[in-house]
Amino acid sequence: MNRDAPTLHLKPKKDGSLHRRHPWVYAGAVERVGGRPAAGDTVRVLGADGGFLAHAAFSPSSAIRARVWTFDEAETVDAAFVAARVHAAVARRAPLMPASDALRLVFGEADGLPGCVVDRYGDQLVVQFLSTGVERWRDTIVDALVAATGCAAVYERSDASAREREGLALRSGPIRGDVPAPVPIVEHGVRYRVDVVAGHKTGFYIDQRDSRALVREHAAGRRVLNCFCYTGGFTLAARHGGATEATSIDASGEALAMAAANERDNGFEAPSTWLQANVFDALKTLLAEGRQFDLIVLDPPKFAPSAQHVDAAARAYKEINLKALRLLAPGGLLFTFSCSGAIDADLFRRIVAGAVVDARVDAQLLRHLAAGIDHPMAMTHPEGEYLKGLMLRRM
Repeated sequence: MNRDAPTLHLKPKKDGSLHRRHPWVYAGAVERVGGRPAAGDTVRVLGADGGFLAHAAFSPSSAIRARVWTFDEAETVDAAFVAARVHAAVARRAPLMPASDALRLVFGEADGLPGCVVDRYGDQLVVQFLSTGVERWRDTIVDALVAATGCAAVYERSDASAREREGLALRSGPIRGDVPAPVPIVEHGVRYRVDVVAGHKTGFYIDQRDSRALVREHAAGRRVLNCFCYTGGFTLAARHGGATEATSIDASGEALAMAAANERDNGFEAPSTWLQANVFDALKTLLAEGRQFDLIVLDPPKFAPSAQHVDAAARAYKEINLKALRLLAPGGLLFTFSCSGAIDADLFRRIVAGAVVDARVDAQLLRHLAAGIDHPMAMTHPEGEYLKGLMLRRM
């Protein structure tokens, strides 16, 4: 505990979220700053009455002016504190290793390391430092990760727009080891290659592990359509599950080339159909051709990066779901997802329900879907629940 640390004084009646242990302090809640904290410095957050609320990382350029490290006044935020958080996060994932050698080891606020994301692909770690606080402790975090995992190769992908909102320059490249070639991983017996240098996010959608397993479970004998397929994760899961045919669509030729390579690595003799196209246009074409499928996956990119984009995103989600429902044969299954944090689970369900109505079909909701348990959500930080999905059956 350092009572000489810089301070962040909140306006009257602006401390309610911190009392509810929400880990963000917005700029509009700040009355004044005591001292001269630099970006990433630890500040004591005080209520209007001067009472202690939290130790937090200061971010002078961000709308989120501070991110909470701890609500315990007696704790000291130092290298030992940060390293302990890393070791604890890694230890919590240890039971998941038998299912896959691709895991999320650190998930930001949920693991008490706000703005830090760490994924493991085999013996390769990929890190993202997306806030000023974890940027300040970058070397400490990397050292702790290497110690906790035994992985000697660490590659940085701090190239997301969230970093710019923190006033930080984008950065990517090796921290430990060399620039890696595509990394082979195995998930529930399915082989994939992961491009950690240029792939989406940190190279692969680890968060869909459980949903890929569910698709595999239900794929036997079905004609599969995988939209926004990226490197073929859902497609290969379906093929391992016994799908009779698979058509996969993505706008990226590079992603489709790796998807085809992934398919060959899994030993399938009859290749799938890999279609480079705009998914919205491709769905329209498939409808005009009278095609039908027994299992469809819609896993689009983030349509709503912020609240200002919600209306346009809602229209886009409704359009692709409406077309997919019309392409779905009776008894067919639709796995549909949104990774837009600004679209909550209730709104997404209502959007898909609207698509069901407009498609003039009957459908049952079988399951709500979410990220795997290596992507936990802190109960006081609902913003961490970014991925939501629905499993529907057309009647």
